[in-house]
Amino acid sequence: MKLRPLHDRVVIRRSEEEKKTAGGIVLPGSAAEKANHGVIVAAGPGKTLENGDVRALAVKVGDKVVFGPYSGSNTVKVDGEDLLVMAENEILAVLED
Repeated sequence: MKLRPLHDRVVIRRSEEEKKTAGGIVLPGSAAEKANHGVIVAAGPGKTLENGDVRALAVKVGDKVVFGPYSGSNTVKVDGEDLLVMAENEILAVLED
Protein backbone atom coordinates (compact mmCIF):
# COMPACT_ATOMS: atom_id res chain seq x y z
CA MET A 1 0.00 0.00 0.00
CA LYS A 2 1.21 3.51 -0.76
CA LEU A 3 0.42 6.55 1.38
CA ARG A 4 0.15 9.97 -0.35
CA PRO A 5 -0.12 12.91 2.08
CA LEU A 6 -2.21 15.94 1.18
CA HIS A 7 -1.37 19.66 1.31
CA ASP A 8 1.59 20.45 3.61
CA ARG A 9 1.70 17.06 5.34
CA VAL A 10 4.65 14.66 5.36
CA VAL A 11 4.96 10.97 6.26
CA ILE A 12 7.93 10.10 8.46
CA ARG A 13 9.54 6.78 9.34
CA ARG A 14 10.71 7.22 12.92
CA SER A 15 14.31 6.15 13.65
CA GLU A 16 14.96 3.25 16.00
CA GLU A 17 14.56 3.86 19.73
CA GLU A 18 17.64 4.18 21.86
CA LYS A 19 18.25 0.91 23.73
CA LYS A 20 21.22 2.20 25.77
CA THR A 21 21.89 5.36 27.74
CA ALA A 22 24.99 7.47 27.15
CA GLY A 23 26.58 5.66 30.11
CA GLY A 24 25.97 2.25 28.53
CA ILE A 25 23.01 1.12 30.65
CA VAL A 26 20.66 -1.10 28.64
CA LEU A 27 17.04 0.09 28.83
CA PRO A 28 14.06 -2.28 28.77
CA GLY A 29 11.49 -1.68 26.00
CA SER A 30 9.08 0.16 28.26
CA ALA A 31 11.73 2.62 29.50
CA ALA A 32 13.24 3.43 26.12
CA GLU A 33 12.29 6.85 24.78
CA LYS A 34 10.86 7.11 21.30
CA ALA A 35 13.22 8.79 18.89
CA ASN A 36 12.39 12.38 17.92
CA HIS A 37 13.96 12.08 14.48
CA GLY A 38 13.31 10.15 11.32
CA VAL A 39 13.29 10.08 7.52
CA ILE A 40 10.62 11.56 5.27
CA VAL A 41 9.14 8.80 3.09
CA ALA A 42 6.38 10.86 1.40
CA ALA A 43 5.48 14.54 1.09
CA GLY A 44 2.43 16.46 -0.06
CA PRO A 45 2.48 19.06 -2.84
CA GLY A 46 2.63 22.07 -0.52
CA LYS A 47 0.55 24.58 1.39
CA THR A 48 -2.25 26.42 -0.41
CA LEU A 49 -2.01 30.14 0.28
CA GLU A 50 -4.96 32.56 0.58
CA ASN A 51 -4.48 33.77 -3.00
CA GLY A 52 -4.70 30.20 -4.32
CA ASP A 53 -0.98 29.71 -5.03
CA VAL A 54 0.73 26.60 -3.69
CA ARG A 55 3.93 27.10 -1.69
CA ALA A 56 6.22 24.11 -2.11
CA LEU A 57 7.51 22.34 1.00
CA ALA A 58 10.97 23.16 2.34
CA VAL A 59 11.63 19.43 2.92
CA LYS A 60 11.69 16.51 0.49
CA VAL A 61 11.54 12.74 0.49
CA GLY A 62 14.74 11.30 1.95
CA ASP A 63 15.46 14.22 4.30
CA LYS A 64 16.44 13.28 7.86
CA VAL A 65 14.41 15.52 10.17
CA VAL A 66 14.03 16.34 13.85
CA PHE A 67 10.59 16.94 15.38
CA GLY A 68 9.25 17.70 18.85
CA PRO A 69 8.40 14.98 21.36
CA TYR A 70 4.64 15.57 20.98
CA SER A 71 4.66 16.18 17.22
CA GLY A 72 3.15 13.70 14.82
CA SER A 73 0.38 12.39 17.03
CA ASN A 74 -1.17 10.85 13.89
CA THR A 75 0.32 7.37 13.60
CA VAL A 76 -0.69 5.16 10.68
CA LYS A 77 0.15 1.48 10.21
CA VAL A 78 1.05 0.69 6.58
CA ASP A 79 2.21 -2.81 5.63
CA GLY A 80 2.93 -3.56 9.31
CA GLU A 81 5.07 -0.45 9.80
CA ASP A 82 4.11 2.50 12.03
CA LEU A 83 4.51 5.82 10.21
CA LEU A 84 3.95 9.37 11.47
CA VAL A 85 1.87 11.89 9.54
CA MET A 86 2.49 15.50 10.49
CA ALA A 87 2.33 19.01 9.09
CA GLU A 88 5.52 20.57 7.79
CA ASN A 89 5.44 23.22 10.53
CA GLU A 90 5.86 20.49 13.20
CA ILE A 91 9.34 19.70 11.86
CA LEU A 92 12.01 21.54 13.83
CA ALA A 93 15.11 20.97 11.67
CA VAL A 94 16.66 19.00 8.83
CA LEU A 95 19.77 16.94 9.69
CA GLU A 96 22.49 17.46 7.07
CA ASP A 97 25.63 15.37 6.68
